[in-house]
Amino acid sequence: MQRRYSDYTVEELEKEIAELTEKAQKAEQMGMVNEYAVYQRKIVMAKSYTMNPKKYRKGQVYEIVGSPGETFEISYMNGIFAWGYRKDQEGNTINTQEALPIALLIMQVK
Repeated sequence: MQRRYSDYTVEELEKEIAELTEKAQKAEQMGMVNEYAVYQRKIVMAKSYTMNPKKYRKGQVYEIVGSPGETFEISYMNGIFAWGYRKDQEGNTINTQEALPIALLIMQVK
């Protein structure tokens, strides 16, 4: 049975991230796009558990990894997930409320 990332130590998470990165690279080299995407998502989740969710607060705006020109404004936090809204370059909301793992949020905009 698999353990939850929330039960891992930071050292175990770092080891897991390294192993997943290696598996993702192999999947990419073999052209296994779906498998590569699964490993990338697992890496993001593991990285999120190495971060401090208390550094993320309601009303803060961040850039989103892999989504140039879009920002994310946090409405509230729930564990390692930031709930809020994506916004385009003009600041218009472009979807309904969603949750993103904190590892996808970089560089506080405001």
